Amino acid sequence: MSFPPRPIAFVLTSSNHGSMIVNRNDYCPVNADTAFGVGHEILNQSSYAQNEIQLALELLTHRRNFFGPSVFAIDGGANIGVHTVEWARHMFGWGEVYAFEAQEAIFYALAGNLALNNCLNAHARLCALGESNGSIEIPCPDYFQPASFGSLELRKATTEFIGQKISYEKAKCATVPMAHIDTFEFPRIDFIKIDVEGMELDVLLGGKKSIARHKPIMMVEVIKSDRAELIAFMAELDYQVFNLGMNMLAIHESDPTLRKVSENNGTFSISI
Repeated sequence: MSFPPRPIAFVLTSSNHGSMIVNRNDYCPVNADTAFGVGHEILNQSSYAQNEIQLALELLTHRRNFFGPSVFAIDGGANIGVHTVEWARHMFGWGEVYAFEAQEAIFYALAGNLALNNCLNAHARLCALGESNGSIEIPCPDYFQPASFGSLELRKATTEFIGQKISYEKAKCATVPMAHIDTFEFPRIDFIKIDVEGMELDVLLGGKKSIARHKPIMMVEVIKSDRAELIAFMAELDYQVFNLGMNMLAIHESDPTLRKVSENNGTFSISI
């Protein structure tokens, strides 16, 4: 029996994060020597965002120390699950993760990575996070062609070039579920990461009641959102904000984790 040629996009690789399913086309060239993309970093460096992940693990540990086990974290815009896998593995026996990813093909890799790494304390949802419940029409990149798929804007924000031309025409979009954090009525939330390519404020507004109630630590990407609007949201809920470059870290003024944080001349650090 013969089979027609068929391109391969997703591959299995061994990385510092464990066995991971990645898209070998997940890169956007910047110049002859530089590119960006989660898959690109893993395939070329064996890891992705190691410093950011280490910070998150330290913060999760502090939440356990200060508030006890059953720590609960939300990964908003989980991509293939590097953060989710690392958090879930770190919190085995004392915490769990809910991971949300809106791109269906990427979601399959996310779910596969949770299974491969036996992260049964993590739960993946094919869903976009936003300000309301319903659905959202999102563009469909070609996963067999190079692009930084984690940089895809579900709604046009900065219209960053991610490596291939993206169409937002309705006929070329896919409809996926959208939900807001408040609708889940989680009994506890300790940590929220939001990396949703310009929809960060929408996600925060959709989780405002939960955030006010649970006062989680939040790591929010700011490069495609209005930093002033994000800071104003945090200030209204009595959060202290720290600059982490592409991200901002927000810790509630009542959280004892603040005692572990220091910032000197723009350098952020957290003590064990």
